[in-house]
Amino acid sequence: MAVTAYRPIARGSLGNEPMILEIARRHGKSPSQVALRWLIQQDGVAAIPRSSRPEHVEENLAVDDFALTADEMAAITALTVRNQRFVNTAFSPDWD
Repeated sequence: MAVTAYRPIARGSLGNEPMILEIARRHGKSPSQVALRWLIQQDGVAAIPRSSRPEHVEENLAVDDFALTADEMAAITALTVRNQRFVNTAFSPDWD
């Protein structure tokens, strides 16, 4: 089964997470790029980021030139915030 992440950048709120900022600094990438890379580096996960600004669209597409380490993947996976959705559709399953 494939999972699709709609609006995976969380409206830019990842830029406030110190661990994401550190990983982004090490790779010379933005926090949004780190989040997108984390998603697409997993098997069976697709990400559909949204942006109306051309520079952000270009940034969103520039995530194939680096890879996160196993430790970085695990650290990001451990960042669990329960009941924090930015898009809450009426037909979404009760996963939280």
